[in-house]
Amino acid sequence: MANRALLATEAKAWPFEQARLLLDRVKKVGKQGPVIFETGYGPSGLPHIGTFGEVVRTTMVRQAFIALTDGTIDTQLICVSDDMDGMRKVPDNVPNPEALVPYLQKPLTDVPDPFGTHEGFAQHNNARLRGFLDSFGFDYQFKSATELYRSGAFDATLLRALEKFDEIMGVMLPTLGEERRATYSP
Repeated sequence: MANRALLATEAKAWPFEQARLLLDRVKKVGKQGPVIFETGYGPSGLPHIGTFGEVVRTTMVRQAFIALTDGTIDTQLICVSDDMDGMRKVPDNVPNPEALVPYLQKPLTDVPDPFGTHEGFAQHNNARLRGFLDSFGFDYQFKSATELYRSGAFDATLLRALEKFDEIMGVMLPTLGEERRATYSP
């Protein structure tokens, strides 16, 4: 074991603690292929310090995992844009905000770009996110929920969730508040 991996096995910092838990799970299930680290981004607004924090924390655990395994297990960081989410409110920091009011509750991917630089608002903010992450040198793969849904990438999982709907609801509903329980669907 290289010095770096040896040091990592004894490190007490939280990224190493999480990486050790993940490594134990990988060994237990006999994971084949790369270990995926994933972050999510809601493109209803511009990337901000919270966006940065999520990617940094995930990257810290990924780097700890790489150190623990001495790089012998491939990893990937995937940043998913939740651009199918509905636009809940019009952001204050966009030009001509009143033009976006008719698009409330519409998927962000279908909202026009108030900046006029991209096909839509989500595409504009996704481009900003990629530029933001690139400027800090993150090693990641970007994915759009819109593209994933439209390509059928989620079809098998969605069908499985429908098959297990009652079981999922039985697990989830007790964890939710009364108001959320009334509208929850997996």
